[in-house]
Amino acid sequence: MKKIVYNERMKKKYPKFVYEKYDYRIVKNNLEMSFKFKILPDISFKPFLRIKNINKSRFKRIDKEVIDNLVFHLGLMEIPSYWKATCSPVIEIKAGFLDNNQIKWWKDLIINGMGQFFYENKIDWRKQGFLKIICSGKKKEIFSGKLKNKFLIPVGGGRDSIVTLEKFKSKKINCFLLNPKKPAKDVVKIAGIKKPIIVDRKIDPILLELNKKGYLNGHTPFTALLSFLTVFCAVLFDYKNIVFSNEKSASEGNLKYLGKIINHQYSKSFSFEKKFKLYLKKYLAKDINYFSFLREYTELEISKMFLKYPQYFSSFSSCNSSKKWCCNCPKCLFVYTTLYPFLEKKELFNIFGKDMFEDKKLLPIMEGLIGKRNKPFECVGTYRETRKAVILSQKKAKNNLPYILRKICLKN
Repeated sequence: MKKIVYNERMKKKYPKFVYEKYDYRIVKNNLEMSFKFKILPDISFKPFLRIKNINKSRFKRIDKEVIDNLVFHLGLMEIPSYWKATCSPVIEIKAGFLDNNQIKWWKDLIINGMGQFFYENKIDWRKQGFLKIICSGKKKEIFSGKLKNKFLIPVGGGRDSIVTLEKFKSKKINCFLLNPKKPAKDVVKIAGIKKPIIVDRKIDPILLELNKKGYLNGHTPFTALLSFLTVFCAVLFDYKNIVFSNEKSASEGNLKYLGKIINHQYSKSFSFEKKFKLYLKKYLAKDINYFSFLREYTELEISKMFLKYPQYFSSFSSCNSSKKWCCNCPKCLFVYTTLYPFLEKKELFNIFGKDMFEDKKLLPIMEGLIGKRNKPFECVGTYRETRKAVILSQKKAKNNLPYILRKICLKN
C-alpha cells in the first residue's frame, strides 16, 4: 500500500469537503440518524448513529427545530473523522448555520484536537489557506427548557468511570454507553444500572476502504464526540447533569510540534472542557450542567480510590484492543503500574494474567511513560505520577525487583 502524502497537489485534487445534509427518523423505539458528506469531486460518505430506546412521547414534545440543531451538531462532530482523509482546504456547511464565533470554535477544535494527526502525517496547519470553514445553511433553535436534576455518566469500562459511578450512587443516575464492549456492559450491570442509554455508531465503510488505499488517517478528538452525544441524550432523556470522568492528567501534552504542544487527550483536557461548556450554553442547551468529576485528581489517586470497589476487579478494562487486557500497550502498562503499589501479586495476576514488570519488551514503553522518551499517544498519566507509581512499586517489591523495576532508576 502506497501512503498518500498531504501536499499542494492533493489540495487541488480534493478542494472542498461538504456537509450536505442530515436525516433522522424513529424506527421502532430507536432514533436513527445519518449524515451526508461529500469530498469534491467524487467521494461521498454516510455515517450513521442510533440512539436506542428513546421515549417517543417526550421526543414529540421537543421542538423540531431543537432536534434539528442537536442532530446537525452530531454531524459537525463526525466531520473530522472523514475530512482527515484528504484535509481539503475548504469545509462547507450546507446542513445548518454557524455564526463567526462558532466557525472559530470548530476550527480551534480541529487544530487542537487533531494535533497528533498533523504530527504523524507531517502536516503544517499554520500555512495560509490550510483550512477555511464556510456556511450557507439556516439557523436553528437551541433547547431552552428545564431538565430534571438527574445525572448522566458516560462509561467506558475503566477505573475512572467506575469511581464516578460509585461516588454518585446516592443520586439519580444513569449511564451512557457508545458501542459498548463487554467490560462496559459488565460494569453497568455490577453498578445496578438497569436501563443504560446506548448509542450505536457506524463508520462508513468507504472511509475504511480509503484507509486501506493509503489516504490520510489518524487520531480525532473522540471525547468531543462523546460530549455532543451525551448532550443530545441528556435532552432526549431529561437529564440536567452530564458527569464525565476526565482527570487532571489529561491536560498534559505528549510533545511539541511546530511550536504547539500536541496532546493526545486534548478533548479530555480542562482547556476543552471550559470551551465546550461555553459553547453548550450558547448553542445547544442552556440548562445542562457539564463537568468532569475527577478533574482535580491524578490517575494514581484514581487508582487508589478504585481499590475501594473490588467487585469490579474482574470486569474493568482500559485497553483499546479487542482483548480485555492485551498487556502489550502503554495503557495496560500504565494501569498496571498505578495498581502495583496497592494490590497483592495474586490480585494483579487475576486482573492482568501476568507480571507485566517481567516483560522485557515493555521497557521502552515504560521509558516513555516516565519521560525518558516521548510520552506515548495514549490516555495515560503524567510523567510525574508514573515516576511516583514506579518508586512506590520499587519500595513495595524491595529486594525482589522484577525486570522493569530493576532497569528503571528513579529518585524520590
